[in-house]
Amino acid sequence: MSMLVPENINFAKEEENILKLWKDLDAFNTSLKQSKDKPRYTFYDGPPFATGLPHYGHILAGTIKDTVTRFAHQSGFHVDRRFGWDCHGLPVEYEIDKALGIKGPADVAAMGIEAYNNECRKIVMRYSGDWQSIVTRLGRWIDFENDYKTLYPWFMESVWWVFQQLYQKGLVYKGFKVMSFSTGLNTTLSNFEAGLNYKDVKDPAVTISFPLEKEPNVSLVAWTTTPFTLPSNLALCVNPEKTYVKVQENSTKKTYILMEARLEALFKKPADYEILEKFLGETLKGLRYIPLFNYFTKREDGLQSFTICTDKYVTEEAGTGVVHQAPYFGEDDYRVCLAHDVIAKDSAIVCPVDSSGRFTQDVSDFAGQYIKDADKAIIKHLKEQGRMVNVSQINHSYPYCYRSDTPLIYKAVPSWFVRVESIAQQLIDNNQTTYWVPDFVRDKRFGNWLRDARDWPISRSRYWGTPIPLWISDDGEEMVCVGSIEELAKLSGVKVEDLHRETVDKLTIPSSRPGGAPLKRIPEVFDCWFESGSMPYAQVHYPFENQETFERNFPADFIAEGIDQTRGWFYTLLVLSTALFNKPPSKNYIVNGLVLANDGQKMSKSKKNFPDPLEVVNKYGADALRLYLINSPVVRAENLRFKEEGVRDILKDVFLPWYNAYRFFCQQKNLFEKENGEKFTFSEQKQLMPENIMDKWILSFTQTLLQFVRDEMKAYRLYTVVPRLIKFVDLLTNWYVRSNRKRLRGDGGRVDCRNALETLFSVIFSMIRMLAPFVPFLTELMYQNLKNVVEKDSNDSQDRGSVHYLMFPEPRTDLMDLNIERAVSRMQTVVDLGRQARERRTLPIKSPLMEIVVIHRDQAFLDDIMAMESYIVEELNVRTLTTTLDKERYGVSVRAEPDHKVLGAKLKNSYKAVMDAVKKLTSAQLQGYQDRGFLDVCDTRLEGTDLKLIYTFDNKSSGDTAQTDYEPSSDNEVLILLNTTQNKELLDEGLAREIINVVQKLRKKAGLVPTDDIRVYYDVAVKDSELSEVVRKYAGYVENSIKKPFLPYPLPAELSVLAGESQSLKGASECVLHISIVEGPTYVSRFKSLLLTE
Repeated sequence: MSMLVPENINFAKEEENILKLWKDLDAFNTSLKQSKDKPRYTFYDGPPFATGLPHYGHILAGTIKDTVTRFAHQSGFHVDRRFGWDCHGLPVEYEIDKALGIKGPADVAAMGIEAYNNECRKIVMRYSGDWQSIVTRLGRWIDFENDYKTLYPWFMESVWWVFQQLYQKGLVYKGFKVMSFSTGLNTTLSNFEAGLNYKDVKDPAVTISFPLEKEPNVSLVAWTTTPFTLPSNLALCVNPEKTYVKVQENSTKKTYILMEARLEALFKKPADYEILEKFLGETLKGLRYIPLFNYFTKREDGLQSFTICTDKYVTEEAGTGVVHQAPYFGEDDYRVCLAHDVIAKDSAIVCPVDSSGRFTQDVSDFAGQYIKDADKAIIKHLKEQGRMVNVSQINHSYPYCYRSDTPLIYKAVPSWFVRVESIAQQLIDNNQTTYWVPDFVRDKRFGNWLRDARDWPISRSRYWGTPIPLWISDDGEEMVCVGSIEELAKLSGVKVEDLHRETVDKLTIPSSRPGGAPLKRIPEVFDCWFESGSMPYAQVHYPFENQETFERNFPADFIAEGIDQTRGWFYTLLVLSTALFNKPPSKNYIVNGLVLANDGQKMSKSKKNFPDPLEVVNKYGADALRLYLINSPVVRAENLRFKEEGVRDILKDVFLPWYNAYRFFCQQKNLFEKENGEKFTFSEQKQLMPENIMDKWILSFTQTLLQFVRDEMKAYRLYTVVPRLIKFVDLLTNWYVRSNRKRLRGDGGRVDCRNALETLFSVIFSMIRMLAPFVPFLTELMYQNLKNVVEKDSNDSQDRGSVHYLMFPEPRTDLMDLNIERAVSRMQTVVDLGRQARERRTLPIKSPLMEIVVIHRDQAFLDDIMAMESYIVEELNVRTLTTTLDKERYGVSVRAEPDHKVLGAKLKNSYKAVMDAVKKLTSAQLQGYQDRGFLDVCDTRLEGTDLKLIYTFDNKSSGDTAQTDYEPSSDNEVLILLNTTQNKELLDEGLAREIINVVQKLRKKAGLVPTDDIRVYYDVAVKDSELSEVVRKYAGYVENSIKKPFLPYPLPAELSVLAGESQSLKGASECVLHISIVEGPTYVSRFKSLLLTE
């Protein structure tokens, strides 16, 4: 069967053809059917919101997940891959609030929860079609039809079951906590959400006086950037171990107390004040001061309000060293005031700010004002009261709501909590049983977060979410936790099919107390992080369905998300799995970093600082984008600055060379079949170790790579795999194919050609199966053409319609030969050094040279080089290869280059003496250092990399070779000398190679392939010229190289000219060479003939 492969390829267009093929084959579902009886590999996919389009972060995580799960399938596992959707919570509600102009709870109440939730339901899957289209276009195989959505009643029912389990274990309680609060969304945010949107802003910075109750003329001074919290002030705090001073301000004669280290915060220079007294902060503990406002002066008995507390959290870094305490507006404030009896856990909350961020009637002077707007009024009031010492502004980083873009505040709010602190050690222990890539995330970032784990507030005073299934009596004495739809029906007498608020809020549960009023559901819904953390159970409706399957496959084998999820999804998964089963949710984790814009900033649609992902895919293809992402630092949890040219370079440096090697095989396979009348087929079972050393090398290297990739993928280290794969493409195209072109074209005869083709096919076929998880489209494209070469086993009934149905190739140890791999690696070093030497002398490879000399101290190294002699002389276009241990014969010596940085730190005072001695070391002494690995100098042992040995070459003192013009090149292990002296014979051969180059370029320009029947005619303008002589002399050499007749003019009249060119050649500028390519007798036209060019 013909294997025509076009010279040019549009990778993106070919990918679209592959998508059609997969659709026709129903490839993904077919692969799942093929593996249904195999062992299970469990993978959890974190649910995204469908209220926005996927960005590069989603694409990156999706690529990692797809690569790992494809590899798992190829490794003999059945891998269910279900897409999930996060449908509840703030992202959806915010869109509705914005669209309908909803400002707060009153607007929702007026509208009605049912109407509000119906609006949410309408938009929840707004972009689901786009998501499916984009994810599919990127080559990811995942099940959208059998998806899960957090709004499905069966999903919500499992969430209820999870909560009931926690409730029954005593892990649920109601309390209040100072939390990040969005006044724009009227709800609390998790710590994770609060850190998503910091902005550099200007805020007022005020310094206020607090006169002591017993010494009204002496005032403590405190500094704050949140004046709106001052009406709620209940205490002050100082550091007990720091020095404080009582000072008199010289200009006003007022007396203040502040931390000595912070005098600069109040005074510009020492002349502005006089220190009256110094003392430790502990001295101030318990002193009382005159309140700023009278709103909260009447409080419960036993509470020590308006007093001075002590705590070490007060620092010397900012402010005055005196911190104002509003315990219901700050976590530290709350902790300190609780410890000093300023407040109690059951005392009335002093938090006069409503959910919209406006002051309540408790603060009568500012009631109804938005807190940030009230700052000016509060400052004015305090000035009038004589309590304002200083007013300024500060530029600082402040958290904003990531949805509404309004400033966050810290505010005490009632909430339902999961007791995390009581199971914190279990979280840590379970985390230690898991495997993370990179490993530092487990112990550092995630581990540190677990060590400081706090009780988790899981309730939100919102509407569109899974209702918390608690029914409570009016007096709070009776409470029922419901764990299923069936249980709710038994308790309420009503069977429901939906579990959202508009349905279940109407239901009551009879009281168990005689005459008691019915129990009503609490108004809160779950934080959507509780839902996503319940995903392992809820996606399979556990425990109501699939109980055995779930329990057999839990924990999961693998999950992957961004590093930001260490405080999000990874955390909630671990809390719930530990609380439920005392197990981690997954055995293996891959954590990726963030994809940033090219300028290092966060990608922003408004700033337009990144290219549209689909435009990149349509330009370069999804494979290139996939490989670019997983070959970057981002798969090691580092950040990536996205550069479009990086995607382009994958195309240019990896895919095109690989494609050209594949195309070259197809061409030569067709040529082999045409010239030998023999069909070329391949069988791995029949493949034997070849005789040719380069065949042995590439096969051995392939098996070694297969073993490496399999081991590293099992260890989830994608970042080590891709660089090796890219290197392999380079070795295949630039070393194996390049150095074996003549064999593959048949110069060595039919048997040798077939062996070379078999080797090349074996490698390419192994390669596409190995790379299929990483590059699903291009491997499929190649496979569809190559699969027909593989001999079919009559006993094998497997559907082989797609490369993704095939298993990962088993490494064949019988083909591995590390000695040959070492020899070829050494050959490559010598060839690279030879090329460098040519470049320095501007001698192109087409110019033949007489000799290359390889000098090394190890005879085994030189033996390896001689074993590769034919390849070295071919690659470097030299006549002879000489190897020697005798460097002196060629005027080569060795000198030492010390590692000054390392030795300076190591030797210290003896450094100079040792360096002087190193300069005087003889070549023999350095040879000993090289042989033994150490050398004693001035009673100091130098070893390892302390000294770097460098070859030096003196052409003038090179003994009997002194008249030869050598160009040296060295990597400090081996030295090569390239004889650059050229005679007429070498120059003529170089000219002949130039003629070959002209012919081959013209063939390519004409779109001809090796199997085309053509003849090449030549003519030299000046008949008795040097060029004419060279052409006649080397005509047979040229004909053998181009493998077509090379004939002198005139052109035969009966045959059409396909292409022609006239050119002056380098080294023969006095005349012009005319080349014409004409049809052979059996030529079949497949291309339009090119006009004869002058």
